Amino acid sequence: MRVVLLGAGSIGSLFGGLLATAGADVTLLGRDGDHLDRVAADGLRLSHPDGRTETVRVDTATDPAVASGADLLVVCVKSYDTDEAMRTVAAHLDGADVLTLQNGLGNVETIAEYVPREHVVAGTTAQGATLEAPGKVRHAGGGETTVGRYFAPNDDHVDAIAALLTDAGVETTVAGDPERAVWSKVLVNAGINAATALARVPNGALVERASGERLLRRAVEEGVAVARAEGVDVPDDAVETARQVARRTATNRSSMRQDVERGTQTEIESLNGELVRRADVHGLDAPVNETLADLVRLAAAREPVEN
Repeated sequence: MRVVLLGAGSIGSLFGGLLATAGADVTLLGRDGDHLDRVAADGLRLSHPDGRTETVRVDTATDPAVASGADLLVVCVKSYDTDEAMRTVAAHLDGADVLTLQNGLGNVETIAEYVPREHVVAGTTAQGATLEAPGKVRHAGGGETTVGRYFAPNDDHVDAIAALLTDAGVETTVAGDPERAVWSKVLVNAGINAATALARVPNGALVERASGERLLRRAVEEGVAVARAEGVDVPDDAVETARQVARRTATNRSSMRQDVERGTQTEIESLNGELVRRADVHGLDAPVNETLADLVRLAAAREPVEN
């Protein structure tokens, strides 16, 4: 299976490195810059959770034409870049499946504007990654990964995608209800990302302090109400799941916290912001998510934080 990773950030680089290590035919497609230049010249420096570090040779490209002939395109760009990224690459796809491993709501619908709906595969992953420097990515920890066709029944090719990722060290299962899986991941992110970004605390603070626990619980509870109004049967233990993720990733800096500290755009609009918009459609109130979203919008407009 020939795989092209669209997006050379932390998650795209991590999956590209792991797939390459396992011998897969993989290309990392991203913007021209120091990171891709370093990977092309010296390989990808991959740090593992157990402390091991290795250099992995990964093919790189900046020309979207490299996607021609691919069997699988894995979309790893930020949610706000989905439309532009798919617009540039869609003309070069010829029957390839498109797997999104992105955060937030709305990505599968955007991708489906550019490829046949039956080719859209929704994925979720709890793998943690940090791009520490050009050419260097740290695998911050493992977690559940799922894949499943969003608009059509699963088939042998979805099984093959799951097997490919599992062989690369990313334990992956096929989701019978990928919409439910996407929403479950959104609820976790809504409960953790914005609060940790605003308070500049690691994920574990949300379960170690009463104030953090209240924010997490209320944000997730509001999200559950929105999901059910949308007809999605999200799990009853969504709050506890978010707590468990916060405990398991206690020392991690959430991706949104990293974005705010760098002064770069965040994914707040596809997470808490989208929950608020959908709540309004259904006549629901989501005051905690609304406040978190507004505060992140304010924080993201400030200068980067000096570390």
